[in-house]
Amino acid sequence: MSAPHDPFLPSAAALRVLQPGELPPSPAVRAFNLQLTRVDKLKAQLAELDALAQSHRVELHRWVAPLQQREREHMRELALGLAEQLQGKALSRLQQDTATEALCRLAQTLAEDGDKAMATLHDQHSRHTLAQKKQAAADALRMRLEAVLGEPLDGAGEDASMEELLRAGMARLRESQDEEQARRQAKVKARKARQKPGTEQVKAQAQQTDADTQLRTLFRQLASALHPDREPDPQERLRKTALMSEANAAYGRKDLVTLMQIQLRAELADPAAVSRLADDKLAALTLLLKQQVADLERERAARQQRLAGEFELPPGQATNPNTLKQHLLAQVDALESAVAQLERDLAQVQEPAALKRWLNQQRDTPRRVRADRDLDDYV
Repeated sequence: MSAPHDPFLPSAAALRVLQPGELPPSPAVRAFNLQLTRVDKLKAQLAELDALAQSHRVELHRWVAPLQQREREHMRELALGLAEQLQGKALSRLQQDTATEALCRLAQTLAEDGDKAMATLHDQHSRHTLAQKKQAAADALRMRLEAVLGEPLDGAGEDASMEELLRAGMARLRESQDEEQARRQAKVKARKARQKPGTEQVKAQAQQTDADTQLRTLFRQLASALHPDREPDPQERLRKTALMSEANAAYGRKDLVTLMQIQLRAELADPAAVSRLADDKLAALTLLLKQQVADLERERAARQQRLAGEFELPPGQATNPNTLKQHLLAQVDALESAVAQLERDLAQVQEPAALKRWLNQQRDTPRRVRADRDLDDYV
């Protein structure tokens, strides 16, 4: 994972190699500068994703949260209204069953959002308590997970919740995938070990060794120059401690750009030193930059995936301003429709004759469930 963007660090562009005079850049220089440009671009994209996520959270709080609150309030009113109507004797047995089913569905949804009073109301009217439903759902989930894994699900007790089961199941699945990948890698490694390395492979290995050596040398130079214990001035010691912490983290993730930026920031390097490197040394540094670019690309994809999950984007949709805006509009529209329907339901439940018509409609119409939860999992 890359470090958070530091506004005090110079951009990667400041590290570009410049050819002296009017000489055109060599292929090695062009390759090095290209990777620096890609690093800057990817870091900017990660910063844009962070800013986009934060602004979208604000929009969700502004538009979606109030509608969700109104929806919960109306659902609560409707559940309590149905409970009150069930106290009388005006409803037929079938109507009572329909009203009870609707009440339990509403109360369960609210209980899962933390409403303890609704949990109590649900258990008063349901044939099965919420605890029993959750246990039955957990047992069913355990059976499905064990069928997929082909083995008992270790690491989760008999009374484990669905969340604990899912974590244990996903952990075992990842473990199985890692084991399979390790077996494949071992086979590839063994096959390569039997093969005589070709010229290109030897060259690549030598270049990687050279790159690692240069990275290690750069870090050691920084560590020697920034060691806080050698600094008598308290303020300067604090500054060097912070820089040394940044350098340690950058070296741990093989972040050449940040190490070179720290060099410039601490005024420990000649900005033109890289320009004087031989092409083979520059190519080794370029290899490190390519690896850093690949890491940043993976981080960008992972962050987009996390945000897509957080904001519940449809599968396959990328996280960008347009998709987030369209999804927000759809969420608001769906919630406004749900709130309006609940208000109509409440008006009908309050009148005995209208209530009976409403209950009949509930039997004849596929029951509505909230878009963010499948209640059938717990029925």
